[in-house]
Amino acid sequence: MTNPTAETFGYPRTLVAETASWLILVRPKQPTFGSLVLVCKESVEAFSQLSPAAFVDLKTATEGVERTLGKVVAYEKINYLMLMMVDKDVHFHVIPRYAGTREHDGRVYADAGWPAVPALGSTVDLDLDAAERLAQTLAQVWSAA
Repeated sequence: MTNPTAETFGYPRTLVAETASWLILVRPKQPTFGSLVLVCKESVEAFSQLSPAAFVDLKTATEGVERTLGKVVAYEKINYLMLMMVDKDVHFHVIPRYAGTREHDGRVYADAGWPAVPALGSTVDLDLDAAERLAQTLAQVWSAA
């Protein structure tokens, strides 16, 4: 099942992985390398409305996210931001944090906010093809575990 939020972030082309209740997508606007969106498949607009099963499955999703980004990005910290101001479906922006830069697919990614709050306005903007290539790279690592 998809929802408008997943489609906004390029689903299905940006899909890295999915669990029973969550879609893990590449965030096309990358404030840091490997930024993702973790979108609940349930049709709810408040965190408290998630089913108990979705809460339990969130552990599976975040374990996969952290394992995969740890291998690909080598992040130092990770931020989960639940903003839901424009895209109403329950979702998190997952921002891996690091000092310095990371490189992928000919692009250099800095963490402009390090070591403070993420600089969400400073992004590497990926077109759908580049976002799909990054999703495929991450999906390979995810499925290798």
